[in-house]
Amino acid sequence: MGFLSFFSKPPRPLLQLHSGSFSLDRGGRVLATTLPSSFPPALILEIGRCVVDTFRDAQTAQLTLDELVVHYPGLSITARELRGGALVFLTTPASSLSTPKLKTSPL
Repeated sequence: MGFLSFFSKPPRPLLQLHSGSFSLDRGGRVLATTLPSSFPPALILEIGRCVVDTFRDAQTAQLTLDELVVHYPGLSITARELRGGALVFLTTPASSLSTPKLKTSPL
């Protein structure tokens, strides 16, 4: 058993995802963000690259695509096209549960 533990690696800690938003220019550079500094910058750039490429490909194919919504079990990504750039919102299930609901009064 000691021989097998020599090849095993300790598990990496899970990434804590946070809610927030960021904006991108045409080149995919991040202009502003509300994400915490602990959020990996490489992940922000990768999400941004995919979003800008998707909007660019839709425009090349002459498809009208103003908004892109992707749902994962632990993260939702909503992106809106802004003249070649994009505004990207990241939300987690925990953040959507904590948002206050507006009360409506009967007429």
